Amino acid sequence: MSRSLSCSRGLRAAALAAPALLGGCDMVVMNPAGDVARQQADLILWSTGLMLIIIIPVIALTVLFAWKYRASNTEAEYRPDWDHSTGLELVIWAMPLLIVIALGALTWLATHTLDPYRPLTRVAPGEPVTPATKPLVVEVVSMDWKWLFLYPEQGIATVNQLVVPVNRPVQFKMTSSSVMNTFYVPAMAGMIYTMPGMETQLHAVLNKTGTFEGKSANYSGAGFSYMNFPTRSVSEAQFGEWVESIRRQPDRLSTERYLELEKPSERVPAMGFNAVQPGLWDKILGMCVKPGTPCMQDAMAKDMNRGAHAPVSNRPPVDKPDGALFKAPEDKKGGENRGAPIETPAGSQDRGGEKNRSFSAIDHSTLPGVPGRSSAAAGA
Repeated sequence: MSRSLSCSRGLRAAALAAPALLGGCDMVVMNPAGDVARQQADLILWSTGLMLIIIIPVIALTVLFAWKYRASNTEAEYRPDWDHSTGLELVIWAMPLLIVIALGALTWLATHTLDPYRPLTRVAPGEPVTPATKPLVVEVVSMDWKWLFLYPEQGIATVNQLVVPVNRPVQFKMTSSSVMNTFYVPAMAGMIYTMPGMETQLHAVLNKTGTFEGKSANYSGAGFSYMNFPTRSVSEAQFGEWVESIRRQPDRLSTERYLELEKPSERVPAMGFNAVQPGLWDKILGMCVKPGTPCMQDAMAKDMNRGAHAPVSNRPPVDKPDGALFKAPEDKKGGENRGAPIETPAGSQDRGGEKNRSFSAIDHSTLPGVPGRSSAAAGA
């Protein structure tokens, strides 16, 4: 008795302490710092709320029916012959149908509004993107096992550190140098896959200054656990200062330096490059950074120019007669076998006749090594 009492007290204490323990947890997905992620979180809340309209009544009615119609309740109405109610059928089918329609409409609108390839039309609620606002372009390369960020407008590059201005749209262009991976900054937007030889995009924005977690969300090998990078959101002035600090770095991202960086490595510290080899992004995308390697874009263009509509067979065309559907009535003549006399078939209509046994019979006298083989067969 004392043991069960102490166990009960322990459970109560744990239940009371749970809110305090969880109070320090930051559910960044539901409390993001970017407008795109905020809209995605709202979509989750709206979808969950619409589904709870069905789930909560079903759970409540299940408990109510189980209690009201329990075996010990002799006062409950007992109607064994009841089998139909038009009003109840309308409620049972109409409510889920309306929920599905609402969820479908909500999902359709959100899918087009939050399309990662679609440029942002606002940076925050009530703050549309002005025509003069130019998004910051960042080219992202997932590598084994690190992240490379190219800033083409600024002419710099970084490894495992991403810095963007606050309240400024950012256009990410992403690819991979090896296996498929996933670029994910939960505070900014949803995850986007990166694939070798392909370019994916993401338009997003951060509305709060601070440092946020960026990571890979797709297992890619031994160093996957360390593919993390800090994402800093700073003011425009601080972003300019940061760019100047990277330009003062001694290292330059040349082709040789990239090939060295491309090799698998783990726990890579943050680093910066004061300049980037011109055309490096296109070569990374075409998987032809290594000298002498043909670029995928050039190979595809060459194949198309060589004859995108060439016939599957390279044999010369052969004149074929037109089919019967394309011939004039006077050109339709019988074939060489049409109207030919029918020869009397071999065999006999007599059941069990000897002629009927010779269609597949083997003449053993013509086989080699058989006694009595004819000389004509042997000469042949």
